[in-house]
Amino acid sequence: MGAGTGAFSFAVAPRVREVVAVEADEELAERARRDAPPNVEVVVGDAERLELEPFSFDLCGCIRMLHHTRRPEAVVAELARMARPGGSILVADQLAPVDPLAAFELNRFERARDPSTTRLLSDGDLRALFDANGLVLRRERVVSEPRDLEGYLDLAGCEGFERERARGLAPTGYEAVVGWYVLAR
Repeated sequence: MGAGTGAFSFAVAPRVREVVAVEADEELAERARRDAPPNVEVVVGDAERLELEPFSFDLCGCIRMLHHTRRPEAVVAELARMARPGGSILVADQLAPVDPLAAFELNRFERARDPSTTRLLSDGDLRALFDANGLVLRRERVVSEPRDLEGYLDLAGCEGFERERARGLAPTGYEAVVGWYVLAR
């Protein structure tokens, strides 16, 4: 889910029989289709309400997209619904700090940088969503990613007044904290 232009889907494609890459944005999906290997099907769909058969996949996942959806609880529920019993789910996303004020400030910066950002969740928020869907945490890894602020603003196409505003909201010495979670259904 949240396949974008297909980078993760294309990376796993040589190791599996079939990949279904779901992307909400038609333009990004079309770009992915142009470059997709033969065993990758790119479909346009809403990660909060997939039109795919339940229990269809050995592995389901979303990489760095939960903070772009209005209802991350619905996305996690869909991941759980789509995975076969005994299947695996991979969730990776940038994490919000536990401190509410620090989380507010980070979310304000991320929304200024990229208006498609809704809200970064904390590790505890994600674990609560996993628990609510009966998912069992098998492995986790939390990593810090140093960010070059100017390159990070470029990545979002943040320019002009919006860029200056985002630059002013950026946390000092900004590093992203990213959680990687492997879960079992």
